[in-house]
Amino acid sequence: MKIYVGNLSYSTGEEDIRAAFSEFGTIDSVAVITDRNTGRSKGFGFVEMNDDSEAKAAIEGMNGKDLDGRNLNVNEARPRRDRPQRSERY
Repeated sequence: MKIYVGNLSYSTGEEDIRAAFSEFGTIDSVAVITDRNTGRSKGFGFVEMNDDSEAKAAIEGMNGKDLDGRNLNVNEARPRRDRPQRSERY
């Protein structure tokens, strides 16, 4: 199950998220989404867990919890919508 993790501090890294979520089960992957131009965090990311019951426990356990001074917004990730490609201007 893919979990959306929002309201992250810009200083929160993937290892911080992995440490916080690992108490609920095995983490398959963690990704903090960054701005492609600046490399700075956009303030959200995703955690993937193979076991749905562990993922649901993580959602319940982490939603609203403080991580690096921010109360997290945690829920099941929605499927990604297809977006049209941006055209490059020269």
